[in-house]
Amino acid sequence: MSLKAVELQVAIPKTFDAGKVAEQHQQNTINQQLHANEALKKELERKQKTVNETENTDAVSDEEERDRNADHLSMIDKKKKKEQEQPKAQHPFKGNFVDFSG
Repeated sequence: MSLKAVELQVAIPKTFDAGKVAEQHQQNTINQQLHANEALKKELERKQKTVNETENTDAVSDEEERDRNADHLSMIDKKKKKEQEQPKAQHPFKGNFVDFSG
């Protein structure tokens, strides 16, 4: 298939135009992907910063608080009993007067 000079005058500018259109289409696609990625990042960041669920502050009842206090008091009593059972060891020189003057 041979092209005549007149046909080439029309065909060559059209190939440049077609190339430009293809490049613009490719750039638009890339830009759309970038915008979609940015929107996704912003959405993820927004979700990370927001509180999903809030705890009901009225849910803690007086009974639970009393149970916690009772557990705490029983642990303190156990510690005191252990301290009373074990005789305190005296340090060899702390709290005692030692004369080093000779």
